[in-house]
Amino acid sequence: MMLELRTDRARKRNLLRRVRRQRLKYITILPSLITLLNGVCGFAAIVFASKGFSGGVNNFSFHKIELPYFAIAGYMIFFAMIADMLDGRVARMSHTTSSFGGQLDSLCDIISFGVAPVFLMLKVLDYKLTELVAPTLPVSDFLGRFIWLAAAIYVACAAIRLARFNVENEEDETAHMSFVGLPVPAAAGVLASLIVFYEDTLPTMGRNSPIFNIGENVILCSLPFITIGVALLMISRIRYPHLINLYFKGRKPFEHLVWLVIVIGLIYWSLQSALLLIFCGFALSGFVKWFYYKVIISKVSGQTRGAPSGLTIADTADPPDD
Repeated sequence: MMLELRTDRARKRNLLRRVRRQRLKYITILPSLITLLNGVCGFAAIVFASKGFSGGVNNFSFHKIELPYFAIAGYMIFFAMIADMLDGRVARMSHTTSSFGGQLDSLCDIISFGVAPVFLMLKVLDYKLTELVAPTLPVSDFLGRFIWLAAAIYVACAAIRLARFNVENEEDETAHMSFVGLPVPAAAGVLASLIVFYEDTLPTMGRNSPIFNIGENVILCSLPFITIGVALLMISRIRYPHLINLYFKGRKPFEHLVWLVIVIGLIYWSLQSALLLIFCGFALSGFVKWFYYKVIISKVSGQTRGAPSGLTIADTADPPDD
């Protein structure tokens, strides 16, 4: 008995020694700094969102730049996306990819694209709904709980999506031609682009104009439902293309250049409108393609297989009149 206890203690000591040896000694500085910039931008987005309409002040002023705090928070999320694209690219170009970089990237992503967008959504709706709905009405309490639930669903799905990506991710660049589920930065881009468009573009049309009133009501009423929708798309198995690897690497058809020119022209015309169309269009494209192939095509194929032998869909149609 004593011998077994000593053997068990020796095994535990050996296990602890092996764990202690697995300490991180070296990291890649430049990609890690860019990744941390991603997290800092996400934190800045949360800070700016918390200042929106606090103390009656709504605009952020810096030299000649004056923008609403909510719009600045949305732009900080887009800056975080740029950093998120650069860190992996720099790591692969310098051949310094590591497990540490991947874990750090996911931790920063959950701040910038998991928490910051829904916190911004909560702050915008919390302020605007007090203008549209009286706080004393019973429906106000219901709306507040529903919006909080939508935000909680988004955060949970973003964490699940990032964890699943870490498990299923392959370091080979050639394997990154598509994503399983809507990427977390793209989901954050949908929410951020809607709020930036609402805060920075709609007011230029005049706050008393019918376009502004209709746009405000549509965006505010649809934000919680869009939040739940992109959250479910993140954890789905719908495939989304990796735009950079699929459309910009190597030789591509001439049509790709035409589409790129159109996108650049749209950005030059209105950056906020371009961001809204790009992110919402990207999120919808995967779902529409999945719905078309899995529902419509599968239904037509099922009808074809169920037709009598020797007949096709065209044969089952009504014959033409003689």
